[in-house]
Amino acid sequence: MAVCAALVLPAASPAAAAGADPGPYAFAPGARGVVGARDTAGAALLDPGRTYRGTLPRNGRLYYRLELTAGDTAYVPVTAVPPVDATVSATDGIRVSLRDAHGTSCSYASARFGAGLSPRPVTALGQREAGKSLCQGAGTYYLLVERLDAQGSHAAAPDDAWELEIAPATEPALARTGTTTAPRAWDSATPAPLTDAPRDRSGGTGFTAARPLGEGVWRTRLEPGQTRFYKVPLDWGRRLYASAGLGDSPGHGYVGGALNLSLYNPVRGYVDDASVGYTGTAGPAALQPLPPVEYANRYAVPTAVTSVRFAGDYYLVLHLSARTARTFGPGPFEVTLRVRVGGQAHSGPAYAGRPVPAGVLTVTGQDRTAALTGATGDGGDPTMTLVAVGGIGGGTALLLFLGGWTVVARRAQRRVSAQKPTA
Repeated sequence: MAVCAALVLPAASPAAAAGADPGPYAFAPGARGVVGARDTAGAALLDPGRTYRGTLPRNGRLYYRLELTAGDTAYVPVTAVPPVDATVSATDGIRVSLRDAHGTSCSYASARFGAGLSPRPVTALGQREAGKSLCQGAGTYYLLVERLDAQGSHAAAPDDAWELEIAPATEPALARTGTTTAPRAWDSATPAPLTDAPRDRSGGTGFTAARPLGEGVWRTRLEPGQTRFYKVPLDWGRRLYASAGLGDSPGHGYVGGALNLSLYNPVRGYVDDASVGYTGTAGPAALQPLPPVEYANRYAVPTAVTSVRFAGDYYLVLHLSARTARTFGPGPFEVTLRVRVGGQAHSGPAYAGRPVPAGVLTVTGQDRTAALTGATGDGGDPTMTLVAVGGIGGGTALLLFLGGWTVVARRAQRRVSAQKPTA
């Protein structure tokens, strides 16, 4: 087989990144361009903590290379973004596997477009888990990304490539070995849905552009074919419940899998998804009840349990099928997202090192603040900042806020009184 030389290319220019039309997916700012190889001999090196951008041709099979230590668990998520005008089948998508230097497979994962028959960003995760029976030791490992194209399915042009975003990360070993069995029991009952009045919050168009979100009822508007990303910070011991529903619309017909809600963990590993058909009215697409975030969940079997294995940002991804426009018009369509965060937060395990990138498995006070305010780094409501600081309980925070406000008001009154002229 001919070798396709692997290249690392400079990132896209700032001018292109700042264009008026962000496209269907917002790639990480500063992502490095990379070209996959047709075999391992020419595979380009991927460094954990960096984000890469490339392309995957039709019927493509591309290799990339990683150098891993013996103690770190490696996660390599791959997001494929087809053209907005691509024709796809339910089984089209990508398959990702991570292999050692001898060709032994460490993991397989796939992501498909599903019943909505709508081109959208899909993400699959390759991983090498330290301490497991396969793929152990330091050395060279290879990421294989394969495009899954069903017979008769093709993009607008036969040679149209799908864009890729690859974001490798590593998790260090524990400082002290703990339990190696999954938690035995947890409350799997579905809580009563939130009935609060919805608040408007638009989503981002990629993982790095995801809009922070906390508990509550949130409203956005999607046009057919659009995908929006949110992130919910979850501490150790916390758990997430989420559902999404479409508002009513005039029209007659049925669109299968019209609305899709997916959940990914902090390293973009798949947790769960749900979809719902649409006839102009629809019930909610609800994720299954998930366990609290615990390190030991990784020793479970179900994906929805084993993937809820560390603290950090959990990503909720909404997609409205492009086929919705054929029956119900171009929209936009109102979507209501209900998010509940339960469980008791606690400190996490002590790691022997630091994850890469730094902070990926951590929830900070700033993250909690952003979840309430929706701020993306450009400031926020100072009142909500006070309420969110440090995970303080709602009642305590409110009392602190009101007390602080009283002090400020009294000081202001004294200043005004001091400045008044005496009679």
